[in-house]
Parts: sequence; structure tokens; C-alpha cells
Amino acid sequence: MVYDGALADVIEELGSLPGIGPKSAQRLAFHLLAADENEVERLSSALLRLKKQMRFCERCGNVSESPVCSLCEDTRRTEETICVVEEPKDVVAIERTGEFRGRYHVLGGAINPLDGVGPDDLRIKSLMERLQTGQTQEVILATDPNTEGEATATYIAMLVRPLEISVSRLASGLPVGGDLEYADEVTLGRAFSGRRSV
Repeated sequence: MVYDGALADVIEELGSLPGIGPKSAQRLAFHLLAADENEVERLSSALLRLKKQMRFCERCGNVSESPVCSLCEDTRRTEETICVVEEPKDVVAIERTGEFRGRYHVLGGAINPLDGVGPDDLRIKSLMERLQTGQTQEVILATDPNTEGEATATYIAMLVRPLEISVSRLASGLPVGGDLEYADEVTLGRAFSGRRSV
């Protein structure tokens, strides 16, 4: 790298973010260098607030500024259906469809033995505790349609079946190996309304 000092540090830090390559990091760093000081301070302040104020909902695991997220606080949502997703970004993708009015449960990832992620590393225990209340009649498994997501869905289905709760999986329409985050609203909406039993 031909840059040094603060500019080199910013390029290195930006380049360590997912999806940001060396050229993008350099372009962003030069944008920040040329930007108004107030703009940079607003970005810095927003990043600090993100780290200090955001947390995970005690009930569902979604991101929230309060102990319980707004979706869990929403009394218009039904307790009868819980949609299980891998990450908070998946909640946003499903909410964009307008198809789901139940509750969510965010696992915090998927089972992946190659990366050392097992069932105990996910929020599966807290899901099972939620299901013990007897209010839930259906669990929708909306994990990513890839090897890890399928393994996670199969594992959870095996745990839920003895509770006599209906278990379904999102239907076709989502590409195998893809992420919910990148699915468009129409595709995700069709997959949601056409889910199948597991």
C-alpha cells in the first residue's frame, strides 16, 4: 500500500468489513477524506451508538434498542405461529413481504460442523422453552436453503415434532444455496405462502 498514517488505517479497517474489497475500501476512505467534517462525525456517532445501544431481544433474538423488540411488543401479532430464521436480517426480508403476522425466533446462525457451530451454539434451547407455553400451533422453518440451513431445519423439526406442533418449511421459489437476505419480495412471498410440512 502506498498510503500511510490515518488514511492507511481507515483503508485497512474498511477493507476488513464483509463485502468491501481493497478498491472499495480505498474509494470509501477518499470519500470520507473529502467529506465535510460534520458528515464524518455523524457517521462516527452512528457507529458508536450502534455498538453502545443496540442489543438482541430477550424473547426472539432480533436486534433492538430495548430489552424486547418492537415486533415482540406488537399485540397485533399472533403467538400461534413462530417463524425461525438464522439472522436478524432475515426478519427484515420476511417483513418486507407483508405475508407473516406471527412471531419470530432468531437462531443466531446455522449448524455448521466445519466452522465448529453446533446446536448448543444457537438459540435452539430458548426456542424450545418458548414452545413449552402451549400457545404455538405452527413453527415455520425459514432457514437459508443451503446445506447448513437444511441441517438446522431438520434438527429443529426433529425436536419440535414430539410437542405435537405443526412444523413447516418455506416452499420452493428460493434458490438452493442462496440467502434469504437477497431474495426479492415476490419470490420470498410465494415461498412463504406455499410452505410445506416437514
